[in-house]
Amino acid sequence: MKLSVCYIVLNGERVIEKSISSVYEIADEIIVVDSFSTDKTEEICMGFPKVKFIRKKFHGFGCQKNYTLSEASGEWILFLDSDEVPDKTAVDAIKEVLTSSNPSYNVYEIHFNNILLKKTIQYGGWGNVWRERFFRKGHGKYSDDLVHECFITQDKKGRLPGNIDHYTYKSIAHHIEKINNYTQLMAEKKVLNGKSVSLFKIIFSPFYDFMKTYFFKLGFLDGVAGFYISITGAFYTFLKYIKINEIHKFK
Repeated sequence: MKLSVCYIVLNGERVIEKSISSVYEIADEIIVVDSFSTDKTEEICMGFPKVKFIRKKFHGFGCQKNYTLSEASGEWILFLDSDEVPDKTAVDAIKEVLTSSNPSYNVYEIHFNNILLKKTIQYGGWGNVWRERFFRKGHGKYSDDLVHECFITQDKKGRLPGNIDHYTYKSIAHHIEKINNYTQLMAEKKVLNGKSVSLFKIIFSPFYDFMKTYFFKLGFLDGVAGFYISITGAFYTFLKYIKINEIHKFK
């Protein structure tokens, strides 16, 4: 059965070559929808003959992913980000499904190893993450959210063995840049959905999020990386809410 490996990407030169290489053997086609990268993403992708490289203006993560799905011709889809690399166990499991005459499921979740500061994070909500990344075309799509889109399906989900290694951020500066971008999109999404925010929420929600991640979800067991995740998670919450407030003020 034909497999389309799909990516949406912006400036993904850091890991995308490793990612494509990890699945190249099992892919029949690789669809890369690029939001006008300014690094070597295109050059790297075009070094792989199976890649179909498409430039498209970014209108939100959900819309971009659904457009990418529409360009895929495979019966099965493996959807990856440019900084995600399936390990050999996961690749072999995907291959087994593709060669099966009657797969057990139409939608499969794969476990994530989230890697930050050269450490695989095990706690703080980052350690037990499963996502629907391998599915039969037509058995799911993404919500049209600007950010934090979700996979929508009516099918019962299976779980594949193996992992996807997620190389989250190349540096602290890169992480802060991403937080700024994501909180802006998240604030715009909330305002579009009619959400507002109180002063109480702006002040106390970041503190609660830190306590939840660091203590209740055992983030402290990940050492410095766990503390960093807890602090930046609280900062994300604060920035999101203060931006919601800003957008409302200037509407």
